[in-house]
Amino acid sequence: MVVSAEPAGAKKSASTYIVEPASTHSHSLILLHGLGSNGKDFGAELLETAISSDGQSLQQLLPGARFVFPTAKRHRSSAFSRSKLTQWFDIASLDDPSYRQFTQLEGLEESLHEVLEILNVEVGKVSAQNVLLGGLSQGMAMSAICLLYLEFPLGGFIGMSGWLPYSKDLQEVLNHYTENNPFGEEPFDNTDSRKSEEQEPIHKAVEYMRDLLGGDCQALSRNALATPIFLGHGAADEKIVPELGENACRTLRDIGFKVLWRTYQDQGHWYKVPEEIDDILAFMGSEMKWPVGNN
Repeated sequence: MVVSAEPAGAKKSASTYIVEPASTHSHSLILLHGLGSNGKDFGAELLETAISSDGQSLQQLLPGARFVFPTAKRHRSSAFSRSKLTQWFDIASLDDPSYRQFTQLEGLEESLHEVLEILNVEVGKVSAQNVLLGGLSQGMAMSAICLLYLEFPLGGFIGMSGWLPYSKDLQEVLNHYTENNPFGEEPFDNTDSRKSEEQEPIHKAVEYMRDLLGGDCQALSRNALATPIFLGHGAADEKIVPELGENACRTLRDIGFKVLWRTYQDQGHWYKVPEEIDDILAFMGSEMKWPVGNN
């Protein structure tokens, strides 16, 4: 019988599973699990199974990386007959995340502050450009909301088999902006750059989310759009259909982010090995400018 050992340097806490780097800490990856999972299970499996086509693990290719896997709190789930499970926010329907989406607000706001606190700790250790944020399924959804709150760019964002909460509402906000500014003209005098910037899609989108979940836009900067985004989705995903991932991609692009979208044939609700791992590593090297392996 083969017993899978925990990754070297792993630490456990009540809410976060952390794997320390094999060498000097230079980069941090904060990755959020899906509905019903936890940081330890998700993190340990990811580090064991996310292998590139040349047979190397993420830890081998990123020896200076600290892997941080938070755990969501347990709450009753509307989508699963009020069963109590780990979730970043409540959701009434996985088929249509916009259904009764008011049930999501409390959890989104609570988890938002928890994840941002973890993010700020890692940014303080290695700088924002050396931090990656992302997740799988509901973990992607939660981390995408966090991304819209940031006032500065990260090294990158990775979303796997997920969606963007309130995507329809954000599209309505962006469509309203486009209809009232069809030629991309500045709605204010160019001498008032601050007022002009406040009318950009990024500001309108974040203003909506912060009105919804709390916060202000005073320190918002278009520089936050510099975070490159990778989104991957299985074409055969029946739990979170690819259309939801495509909608997230379209909305984030309309806001102003540069998004790389990839689908994987015959892949269900998980990441594709090794194809998706190869694509993520290539994204880290080309778009994030991280030293991956020998690159």
